[in-house]
Amino acid sequence: MNLFKIIYSGKDQYLDLAENMVKKVIEEKGKDAPVKFPSTAYALPVIYAITGEKITTTGELEKALDLAKGFIHEGNRLQNALDAGTASAMLAEIIEAVKYTLDDEPYKAPLQGHLTDAQIRAFGVPLVTQDIPGVAVIIGKCKDSKTAADIIKEYQEKGLLTFLVGEVIDQAIEENVKMGIDLRVISLGYEIESVIHVVSVAIRASLIFGAVEPGDFEAHKAYTKNRVKAFVNVFDDWDDKIIAAGAAAIELGFPAVTETFINEVPTLLLHQPDNSKVIETSLEVRNIKIKVTKIDIPVGVASAFEGERIRKNDMYAEFGGSKTKAWELVRMKDMASIEDGKIELVGPDIDTADKVPYNLPFAVVVDVAGKSMEEDFEPVLERRLHYFMNYIEGVMHIGQRNIAWIRVGKESFERGLRLKDIGKVIYAKMKAEFDTVVDKCQVTIYTDKAQVEQLEQELAFPKYRARDERLATLIDENVDTFYSCTLCQSFAPAHVCIVTPERLGLCGAVSWLDAKATKELDPTGACQPVPKDGVEDEEKGIWTEVSKAVDVASQGAVSRVSLYSIMEDPMTSCGCFECICGIMPEANGVVIVNREFGDITPVGMTFGDLASMTGGGVQTPGFMGHGRHFIGSKKFMSAEGGLARIVWMPKELKDDVRDRLDAAAKEMYGIDGFTDMICDETIASESETVLEFLESKGHPALTLDPIM
Repeated sequence: MNLFKIIYSGKDQYLDLAENMVKKVIEEKGKDAPVKFPSTAYALPVIYAITGEKITTTGELEKALDLAKGFIHEGNRLQNALDAGTASAMLAEIIEAVKYTLDDEPYKAPLQGHLTDAQIRAFGVPLVTQDIPGVAVIIGKCKDSKTAADIIKEYQEKGLLTFLVGEVIDQAIEENVKMGIDLRVISLGYEIESVIHVVSVAIRASLIFGAVEPGDFEAHKAYTKNRVKAFVNVFDDWDDKIIAAGAAAIELGFPAVTETFINEVPTLLLHQPDNSKVIETSLEVRNIKIKVTKIDIPVGVASAFEGERIRKNDMYAEFGGSKTKAWELVRMKDMASIEDGKIELVGPDIDTADKVPYNLPFAVVVDVAGKSMEEDFEPVLERRLHYFMNYIEGVMHIGQRNIAWIRVGKESFERGLRLKDIGKVIYAKMKAEFDTVVDKCQVTIYTDKAQVEQLEQELAFPKYRARDERLATLIDENVDTFYSCTLCQSFAPAHVCIVTPERLGLCGAVSWLDAKATKELDPTGACQPVPKDGVEDEEKGIWTEVSKAVDVASQGAVSRVSLYSIMEDPMTSCGCFECICGIMPEANGVVIVNREFGDITPVGMTFGDLASMTGGGVQTPGFMGHGRHFIGSKKFMSAEGGLARIVWMPKELKDDVRDRLDAAAKEMYGIDGFTDMICDETIASESETVLEFLESKGHPALTLDPIM
């Protein structure tokens, strides 16, 4: 069996199909029809990254074919075969691009096909925090459906992002495996060409987070090999096209593990016929370390379940929302008053229902103690309750404090899930994630209506008010220390966040208190104190020590940063920011667009287009990635006039930040209802009509000094 001949044969099959499909699309659409995958700023991303060429029309697909052929030079060296794999990947992308040109929706549920830039960016935070520790690609058909389901579920419970290609999709459906992007099990398609969509994910990670230049294929290969911990599992018999695709994966640093024998290439192409060992083999070859503590409850517990949604018809029990009270509290107590590991339920459990859905009041009080615990850490730990409960299979948690809303699904109830199991998860996760500050923990869940209401008034509300008063004093001027956050450097090596009381991390997940707590939890970790010394320009937010810290943390890639300016040395972005802000010169202001908004903005670019201009640790004057919470901060680009510069936002984002933004604008400018002065897509998205709206509202940006 000659492995090289198999790869070359598979490459030839891709080439024949690609040439025929390009011929077909030109005959049907002409040579000027646009070619682009949905909602990406990177054209045909794989070809763009490899060659630096953007393919945008059907006529240019002929050039794309020639670019792929340029990698074909059959020979007896391993690199010849790997180059044929690269050509196969480029040809597969051409095939898939033609599908999207001939059909607006070539993949229909449960198939995913292409993933958008926004979906990839949404994976950014869990990838850098290793909530997603790796990426598994399963190709083919397992020996039976149960084996397929067991393997997929184990990857899911270990937190991996898992892609399916081929008949394994039907096997997963047969076994009722929970699938979808939110559950991190994604069915790409039945044909092997669809595997290019996961290759595209890896390549765009390099473009988005790594800021690797298009055309620098060697740098892209280094990035995907070292920073995207992916691997391929091939089940059942392989064909030549599958092996050619495997060669493409290997060239990107993703080893392949096959069930059916093939000539092995050490550390790159492995044979593992024992299905019970395939997961262990795959994780070992990619050096993926799984930190999962088994929790003794009847359903799965994993970050992969975080995106699960419990619909009304699938719901067994519900707490909060509009039906009942629901609140949660973490409080620090002295060591002697806590019985470590105690889980108590006060009130009825969900198995006492006389009708479904069962609506109950709910309160959870988590008492923690530790020698290094501080009261300031309480809200940090409390926000993690949202994640801990969402990690439970069949549980959905939304909101926080006294606006919590929790649902339990019928399937998980039938499998035996009860309220004390939620307490077990909270206890286990609290001890595991905060072990340096939490020495003891106990959890009390209340469903007794009278107790829930009484304790809300006597215990929860006083605690919330005290925290709010404390947070109100946490402004940049009142602290002498900021914090750096380099968590995202695993994917964006040059990026450094500077977290201040009024400017949280651009991912939206790290506040000043979070950073302070992280420093306590891991003294040498991602968050380090930065003294607010050596003021150079307080209005722009420039301090000598801050710039020095960024210079050191970015290894010299960024030497100077302004915390409050979008025009002069703005803070860098990694790629997983919640929002991006960009200048709209004709309106003398800025537009802000959130990751979830997919349409064109008034500056003629989508979120992805705007985001492609910054990210990966690049400083781009006029553009700034940031979190949602920063909208409404008095420090938001205050050097250029601040919040008064905001002229356009998507309506969903505008409504989300309305209360905070209106309050800040009232305090800063004396303007009532400032948010209603900001245009959105339901009013106008064209530059001229946006200006007409702003003029009709007397928007303050129009009277400020020119922004450029």
